[in-house]
Order: sequence, then C-alpha cells, then structure tokens
Amino acid sequence: MLQGSQDLEFLLTNGGQSHFMGLPVMALELTLMVMLKQQPVSPRWGRGQETPGEDPMVVSAYAIQFVKGFQGGSWRGSGELIDRFERKRALGGYNDDESGDRLMNSACCKHFIAYDLEKWKNFSRYSFNAVVTKQDMEDTYEQPFRSCIQQGKASCLMCSYNAVNGVPACAQGDLLQKARNEWGFKGYITSDCDAVATVQEYQNYTRKADDAVALVLKAGMDINCGSYLVRHTRTTIEEGKLQDKDIDRALLNLFSVQLRLGLFDGDPRKGQFGELGPQNICTTEHKMLALEAARQGIVLLKNEKKFLPLNRNVVSSIAIIGPMANNISNMGGDYTGFPCDPKSFYEGLLGYVEKASYASGCSDVPCDSDAGFKDAILTAKKADFVVVVAGLDLSQETEDHDRVSLLLPGKQMALVSSVAAASKRPIILVLTGGGPLDVSFAEGDRNIASILWVGYPGEAGGKALAEVIFGDFNPGW
Repeated sequence: MLQGSQDLEFLLTNGGQSHFMGLPVMALELTLMVMLKQQPVSPRWGRGQETPGEDPMVVSAYAIQFVKGFQGGSWRGSGELIDRFERKRALGGYNDDESGDRLMNSACCKHFIAYDLEKWKNFSRYSFNAVVTKQDMEDTYEQPFRSCIQQGKASCLMCSYNAVNGVPACAQGDLLQKARNEWGFKGYITSDCDAVATVQEYQNYTRKADDAVALVLKAGMDINCGSYLVRHTRTTIEEGKLQDKDIDRALLNLFSVQLRLGLFDGDPRKGQFGELGPQNICTTEHKMLALEAARQGIVLLKNEKKFLPLNRNVVSSIAIIGPMANNISNMGGDYTGFPCDPKSFYEGLLGYVEKASYASGCSDVPCDSDAGFKDAILTAKKADFVVVVAGLDLSQETEDHDRVSLLLPGKQMALVSSVAAASKRPIILVLTGGGPLDVSFAEGDRNIASILWVGYPGEAGGKALAEVIFGDFNPGW
C-alpha cells in the first residue's frame, strides 16, 4: 500500500531525512526505530500504519533509506538493492562508499520476525505463534531485515514478542545468528519491551525466569528493553546457566555501538554532530518537506465528472464535517513527534475561501451517537460545497489494538450518507487512517462526487488537502 504514496522515488529519497529533520523528539534519541513488516495476516492490524506496505522489495528499499537518514548517511543520488539471490536491482539511494563507522544515531530494525498481530478477539501478540513456511520466511519476512542490515547498515535489531513456529522470536538462535554470520550484522540485538518476560509468563516456553534469561542471551540477544534481565541475570549466572563469555559478547556488541556514537569522546559539542541543536529543527526546509510528503501521500480514489478540482473563484462557501475535520491531535498517526506548526483540515480550507464552516457530526471517531447529525446536516445545507472527513484515528488502530472490521467506525457511514443526501451538490469524502477501509457504499453513491485518501498526513495535512481540492496540487501526478 505504501501508505498511499504516489511517488515512490520521493519516499525513498526523503524518507530517512524527513523523519530525522522533522521530528524533534526523534532527533534527540540515540536509538530510532524503523518498522519492517509486510504481508499482514489481516489488514485490520493496528500497526499497519507504521509500515511502508506489503511488498518485500518496497519495504527493503524503504528500510535502507530510513536507516541511512537516521544514522547520518549522505544522499549521493544512486544505489542498488540486492535480493536474497544476490541479484542487484537499481534504485535511487545512498552509495555504500561512505567513509568511517561513526553514527549520528543508532537505527533499530524491528520487529524480528513475522510480527503482525496486536490484540484481536482472544489472540494477543504476547502469546501468538506465527506459523511460517521456510519459503515464506526467506521470500517475504527476511528480505527487508536483510536489506536493512546489509545495505542500510543498521546498528540495532529488535526481536519481537511473538513465537515463530513454536519458538519465541528472541530465542530463535538460528535467525539471530543468521543476521550476524550470513548478513554481516554489526550491532546489538534488543528484545521488544518485556519480550523476555513473555517467554516465560505468556508463552510458558520455560518454567523459570532464569531459564528464559539464559535462553535468549545464548541465542544471541544482547539487551532486554525493560527490567527483566536486571532482576534475573545475576541468579542465572550464579546457577551456572550463563557464562562470562555470554555476558562479554553482549557487552561488546552494546559498547561497540556506543563507541560509534561517540559517547566516550568527551564534550559532545565538539564532536562530528556537535553543532546540531534546536536551530536545526522546524526550519523552512523541514516544513516544506512535511508539506510535500503530505501532498504525495494523498490518493484520489473517485472523481465523478471531474468534480475536482474546485474553482476557488466561484466557491463562496464551504463546509467541512467530521470528527477529524478540526482535530490536529492524531494527524501524525502513531509514534509521532511534536509538530512544528500544525493546521487542521478546517484551518487549511480557511486560506482558500471567504466563508468556511465546521461541524463535527460525531463527538469522536468511534461515533457511537448520532446526536450531532442534525447540526452537521444544517451546516451542510448552508454551504455551496461540502467536505466530509471520515475514517480512523488512534482510538481505532494502534499498538496493542487491532480492528475487528474494515467498515467505518460506529455511525460514520450514516453521517456521510446523511450529509451527502442533504447537500446542495455532491460532496467530497476524505478518508483518514493508516489501514484499509471498505467504503464501497460511497463508490456507487451519486451524492458523493469525489473520494480522497489522506492517511495520517502530519502537520501540513490541512494545507495539502486544500491544495488538492482547489487544484494547486494534482494527486494524480
């Protein structure tokens, strides 16, 4: 799906740079995560929004650029992707001839491996066992991680909560060692947060805590995100289940990355990246990149009789309706930083028309009540043109929460149809969210002229949507 991007080259050439430069919180961390997951068991997965899509080749290409951008690589304008058969595929990207082994940040590729379920009905990611064939493992699941390591040069790998073919991911010694011995991984391997605890407490793979600690460290994991190793490693050593060589290996991998980060080089202000600071965040360049990313992410799904773009010279009033229409809190999606200058969809339209009105219709995205429908319908009747924003936010899809349906949440479908029936002209339907939606009801509705998918467009989403609606940007380019 590629999150709706119409321009793969834009994503690949700007992905890592935009994430570093545009998110101040991320820029201050030493370890940054790149989510590698494709071919989800169900499109209702709550973290589908965090991934670049389903195609292993696309995910691989994305991973390379993402890691390079985070770790301090420089864009050189050319590159190639190597698949598991050692075949080279030409791609725009980073060259591999960058000198030195220094890191600006440590990028971590996750979740290793076959992780695509959060909490769905009676199933939980902590105890889920992914059954994967050898061919599917090599063709689909391993390829993005292989590229992330071999060409992206990632310095961290995170093993996941789930089990794979009956063995906890963090205890998969054959896979963890494959990353080091066959793919040339140089870095540290961490568990997902408290994933070592799940080995014993949820999956019951070991009887005792110290057995779980010994199992994962001997398999090749170096550090646990959480307190489980802190609480149980000493006992594991005292009982002879771990040797000095196991601890030494883990420490070597951890401190090697810290050395590459320059953490022992004295005053960090005198280091290679010492001049970076608040002045390098939210610059004009970053804001323009955020706007371009929002533009490129919008997809035109329907446009009956060339309804769009609207002519701003003849539009005297426009109404925008929906629980996300004037709400900027979730426009960045899951795990986002603080935006520089966010504008809602409603605020974006204000720059194009003399009169813009707003009604939520639903009090929130779950839309359990139709109490606000009357106000929304009245608002729509008074406007020349109507935009309805429907879809998802983080109440519907996020970590530890999967959806149970592909339909619009709650009474949103009824809101869209009611407003469309009351509007003077056919409406423009805008869809938010990172996961697929079934809007077949809107496809055949003559009262709905155009459908735009915007995903989670970030701080510039309001402006980008207005540009598309009024023709300043063509989403079909």
